[in-house]
Amino acid sequence: MIAFDTSPPHYRHWKIEYQGAIATLILDIDEDSGLMPGYKLKLNSYDLGVDIELNDALQRIRFEHPEVRAVVLTSGKPRMFCSGANIYMLGLSTHAWKVNFCKFTNETRNSIEDSSTHSGLKFLAALNGATAGGGYELAMACDEIVMIDDRSSAVSLPEVPLLGVLPGTGGLTRLTDKRKLRRDLADVFCTTSEGVRAERAKEWKLIDDFARPQQFAEMVKAHAEKLAAQSDRPGGPGVALTALNRAVDEAGYHYEFVDVSIDHGRRIANITLTGPQGSQPQSAEEIIAAGTSWWPLKFARELDDAILLLRANDLEIGTWVFRSKGTVDAMVSMDGTLETQKNNWLVRETINFLRRVLRRIDVSSRSIFALVEPGSCFAGTLFEIVLAADRSFMLDSAAGNAPQVALTAMNFGPLAMNNSLTRIATRFADEQAPVAAARAESGRKLGTGDVRALGLATFTPDELDWNDEIRIALEERASLSPDALTGMESNLRFSGAETMDTRIFGRLSAWQNWIFQRPNAVGEKGTLKVYGSGNKAQIKWDRV
Repeated sequence: MIAFDTSPPHYRHWKIEYQGAIATLILDIDEDSGLMPGYKLKLNSYDLGVDIELNDALQRIRFEHPEVRAVVLTSGKPRMFCSGANIYMLGLSTHAWKVNFCKFTNETRNSIEDSSTHSGLKFLAALNGATAGGGYELAMACDEIVMIDDRSSAVSLPEVPLLGVLPGTGGLTRLTDKRKLRRDLADVFCTTSEGVRAERAKEWKLIDDFARPQQFAEMVKAHAEKLAAQSDRPGGPGVALTALNRAVDEAGYHYEFVDVSIDHGRRIANITLTGPQGSQPQSAEEIIAAGTSWWPLKFARELDDAILLLRANDLEIGTWVFRSKGTVDAMVSMDGTLETQKNNWLVRETINFLRRVLRRIDVSSRSIFALVEPGSCFAGTLFEIVLAADRSFMLDSAAGNAPQVALTAMNFGPLAMNNSLTRIATRFADEQAPVAAARAESGRKLGTGDVRALGLATFTPDELDWNDEIRIALEERASLSPDALTGMESNLRFSGAETMDTRIFGRLSAWQNWIFQRPNAVGEKGTLKVYGSGNKAQIKWDRV
């Protein structure tokens, strides 16, 4: 089983140093510690294991070190920052492995930008050597890039000329959308395998500054301090991210507030979410004292872990069915606390984490169903999962325990999708009237009739039809091509204007995944198969 939880004592590839308001993440990859056998991580190249550690390190900086205002990413190896994703790993990997690797890497890079925008945590890439492919893409995720001018180090995206593939973690998109590189210069840059050195790199806006080796450390310090001065992170004691209490068995993955029961025969994961139980902290002091036991943070960590485990380890489980249990009142009260305490650093970080976890659902290549039944607590933050679902069902019952839902302030901004729209706005293709009607009902318990009138559920079967309608819908979904469903769902989940994030996930990932299946890349004599062997790739010259 591929697991995504780790901790600093178990890191093999990253080191963290803290000095006041500045943390330094040092990439010093152990080439003999690849996640899978068959390749060495030479030249500070990375695989999924390296990114798992980076994701963990970023989370610990966010939650355990609120005093940190700027993070410097650099290398522990002389004259080499990072050469990108390990080519031999890609050549040996299945298509599914490459897709999951690229997706998790994309999400980790995007989380850096999300923290800069929403958490006040700023990032500086200090390129102390050659920087290629995914190494430069990691640098582009940062707020600023500085580079050593040693007359040999260069930045490059050499995937097209050397490997016949594309920069897979947002490289092409960030070049134009974020670094604002002219597209003709981008064309030159992306087809020049040797890359661009410091002076021209700054001229082309590929980096922000450079210095000779003697002045490089001083320049990095100055830029880091300048970025830290832009941050509003408050300092004070952090919250230790203790190990998750997770049980794994043949039936699935089990946590305190998230339970995943896998039906292998029907290829369904039944995911039950448990809302807040008992009295909950209200003040900032009580929330910080609760730490990782505070429901929103613990729930977010558990759901995040469950999503990652399902995506990596259960490829044939094509449909995720979400249910919830608890009380609507408890969820509404919890969201009220999130709203009133949103300026507290821990609450802000938790809201930001919840947003990133929900975005993982949006970009997961699984069919998402949500069932609103008696005893459900799909309200506010949890109702986002109903809105994220490809189809949602709410029982229409006249019984005393008929299900109810509720909307809160959390549904109208803090948990926006990658397209920068709320899920309600995306649901209605950014049509204003139904969004305004839903907002007007915020805070009120809504029965099935209300939900139907507001357009907040797909179907509302009564008790007589409920079981049959759910069964038929799930059986029908399981009978359809997973490839076709993935393409359809990815198109339908994001409507309206595109953002850099949606282009990264929607366009670049799709193109990269297509190219990864073509014989020019992965055929017997494709670029990824013969790289480093001394043999020349055989390329089919017809354009398709």
